[in-house]
Amino acid sequence: MHRFHLTRRHFLQGTAAGALAAAGPRLAWSAEGGVLRVSTYGDLQVLDPAFMLSVPENQILDITLHRLVMFKGGGDTGWELDAAESIEQVDDLHIKFTLRKGIKWSGDFGELTAEDVKYSYERVIDPKLESPYAGDWSSLDHVEVTDTYSGVIVLKEYSATIWTIPMPGNSGCIVCKKAVEALPDKKYTTEMPAYSGPYYLKEWLPKQKTVMEPNPNWSGEPQAYKQVVVMPIEDTSAAERAYEAGDLDFARIQLDTLSRYKTAGAPAGSTVIDVPSLAYVWLGMNVENPALADIRVRQAIQNAIDTKMTVDAGYFGVAEVATGIIAPSLIGHRNIPPRARDLEAAKRLLAEAGVSGLKLTLDIGTDTKFQSMAQVMQANLAEAGIEVTIQPRDSATFWVLGDQSAGEQWKQVQLILNRFAMNPDPSYATEWFTPEQIGVWNWERFNNPEFGELHKKAAHERDSAKRAVMYVRMQDLMEESGAYVFLTHERSAYVHRDTLAVVIDPAGEPMYRKFRPA
Repeated sequence: MHRFHLTRRHFLQGTAAGALAAAGPRLAWSAEGGVLRVSTYGDLQVLDPAFMLSVPENQILDITLHRLVMFKGGGDTGWELDAAESIEQVDDLHIKFTLRKGIKWSGDFGELTAEDVKYSYERVIDPKLESPYAGDWSSLDHVEVTDTYSGVIVLKEYSATIWTIPMPGNSGCIVCKKAVEALPDKKYTTEMPAYSGPYYLKEWLPKQKTVMEPNPNWSGEPQAYKQVVVMPIEDTSAAERAYEAGDLDFARIQLDTLSRYKTAGAPAGSTVIDVPSLAYVWLGMNVENPALADIRVRQAIQNAIDTKMTVDAGYFGVAEVATGIIAPSLIGHRNIPPRARDLEAAKRLLAEAGVSGLKLTLDIGTDTKFQSMAQVMQANLAEAGIEVTIQPRDSATFWVLGDQSAGEQWKQVQLILNRFAMNPDPSYATEWFTPEQIGVWNWERFNNPEFGELHKKAAHERDSAKRAVMYVRMQDLMEESGAYVFLTHERSAYVHRDTLAVVIDPAGEPMYRKFRPA
């Protein structure tokens, strides 16, 4: 999910409430081509699809760039054509495509061509670029350009994930070869060198808002809005208040609010969305931190935490406790009872390790649910004799904690309460915990060669039953390492104006590109 050697722009300081105030006067909105105002749970840091950090950035890529295909959404896990006029997998190793003519890049970069597709895909797997998403395209050998608008994606081996992860995912975004190659480092952060989608990024005020307006070169279906304003509000409860105050048209809501809306009714003129999520939330432990190097200490922490109590504190009894990182709707889900708390075992393991008076830090995001969950885990661990200091981090700080290329801060990381979004394939869950991802997205620094080999094999296995067995084994290895406490797959809940038609992707995230006036 990330690694890059770029200088990040400095971010303005301020709270979510301050961000709304600083964004200026309330924007007028109408169902007919007006201003769409939405909230997201993090600010921008990297819009280069080879290095993006989080879902909020991917949502910007969705409406500023093209892929050959994109997720349909709306309860359908399949894909549909985007930049491609036609596409066909003719055999295990060859995918032929033809682009729609007339898709134009901004500036003087001309049309989107098959050469851009070749450049974009091969760029991600170039070892010199060190893209953390190279694993998405592990099957890719090269792309053959047959003419201006046509080409063939040539694979090295059969891929079970090509249509669920890279093609419709962020690493399948097509960038402009001429524009990117003109950059000094041939990569970028928040200043996009060229765009082709229905909107372009007109303004970004860090910690305040991202403003997108219609692309004047767009030749597809007319854009639905004259402006899309995205507010980065990291605390979901603050987003709810903004929605209820009339400052937003679409917002994520907490599950206790979902329950309240279902019982007492949502705000007038509003619709509530409640969908399953593929995301996974877990407590991770940095195995290379001296305080956590002994597996018995990590196992003590696993046993001390009451996972149901923790999840209920954050999700008010609506979300189920997870048994791994793969959700029940996907192959490879561990169909076993959730881990039970065993406080006596925790105390015994600490005694066997000769550890007493242990003090640890727990890094979390600023969302209310994570603070609630952290407080329960803090109390659980205190009963075992472990003192925990909770360290809330804003998104700009949190998402680089374990990034080894960003400095030495990873060495100080001990416990991390984390959440990753998903694509509808189990490989997208396991990819970030391979040995190659240590210091990139593998912040626990879990180093298991068997896990890495199973991940590679499962991505190329034709038999779904055999794939499932591999993914179950991988999650077993994660738990056996002592570095993980699996918590929940959440649920996704949103509220929006009745004048807005909303589409949610297979992972339970909004697809702003498909939002329309109702």
